[in-house]
Amino acid sequence: MAEGLRDVLLAYGVGPEWVKAFDAAPRESFLPEVMWPFDNGRDLVVSRAREPEQWRRWADTDVAITTQWDDGRHTGTAPGEERTSSGSMPSLVFDMFADLSVDDGMRVLEVGTGTGWCAALLSARLGEDNVVSVELDEAVADRARKALHAAGWHPEIVVGDGLLGHPGRAPYDRVLVTAAVREVPRAWIEQTRPGGVIVMPWGTHHSHQDAIVRLVVAEDGTASGRFTRLAQFMHIRSHRLEVRLADYIPGNGWPDDTRASVTGLTASEIVDDPTITFVLSLLLPGCVRVPGHNDDGTRAMWLYGLGGRSWAAVYFDETSRVFQGGPRDLWDEVEAAHRWWTERGRPGHTEFGLTVTAGGHQKAWLGDPSEPVPRAASAVR
Repeated sequence: MAEGLRDVLLAYGVGPEWVKAFDAAPRESFLPEVMWPFDNGRDLVVSRAREPEQWRRWADTDVAITTQWDDGRHTGTAPGEERTSSGSMPSLVFDMFADLSVDDGMRVLEVGTGTGWCAALLSARLGEDNVVSVELDEAVADRARKALHAAGWHPEIVVGDGLLGHPGRAPYDRVLVTAAVREVPRAWIEQTRPGGVIVMPWGTHHSHQDAIVRLVVAEDGTASGRFTRLAQFMHIRSHRLEVRLADYIPGNGWPDDTRASVTGLTASEIVDDPTITFVLSLLLPGCVRVPGHNDDGTRAMWLYGLGGRSWAAVYFDETSRVFQGGPRDLWDEVEAAHRWWTERGRPGHTEFGLTVTAGGHQKAWLGDPSEPVPRAASAVR
């Protein structure tokens, strides 16, 4: 943590306008007294009162910092069950600003105020009168508003459902979304002027591996654009999904209709590669994956079908065993999707894009919008 955040951002290639905004809105002004930096796969707890120097070092480091657990129900200093508000990794914040491509005088809607730091940076870059930020959680919004005012910034902070946008200040030139979504709300497109840009983390229920997508709004009410970078964000609350093994396999042992086989794919090919994880999420949006470990430490993965009771369990050990049940052969669908990706030269995430039609339908594509990604097992076999 020896190198300061400003130096990191300069080395990262952040433009001079945003560096000036960074200098005008220090990150530490927007972080709480107790926070949980995420470092090397674990959550640390840092208290400003007990460890002021440590707290400042983490505030000045390019890491994500959790600021709320469990929708505010969490108490104490130990990490909670689910991260529900945070300060994003600064380098990713400025990546999204680069995707946003703002010019002086543009009006921006931010969905997800969080700590208020992004709203402050946007205010410093564009003027606070051009920034509107919507936050669902009243306590989070109140804390962000107080931090903004204490730092001398007064953008409009709205407590409400960010999925509805904020029509009172529309149309917007840019929309920045700081929580992952599974469906792009029509309100965001309708409240963005033609030619305007929406930048957001997007993914499917297949996994937590999302990607930032840069959508350009067209005159006909559609929005389309490419994925720019892989990322993992907290989900907008109404887009969260939890699956339970007991809902698919009640009791002990395999059900009578279990089908057994083996696979030639490995954990490194399917579980560890973020690119194929994201690609599979495009091809198999109706299938949730849950990676894990066996009792002996070897890798495993469960798959759960949405809208039915199909399931699969895959053991990446010396046996490469696969067990499947329900009306769909979920692991066969994964293997077919992997073949589809391999046969096309294993394209990276930036070769894929997303189009939202005027009717609200989402279509992922490869290369250009005329080449939609198949989203059913029958289409990829």
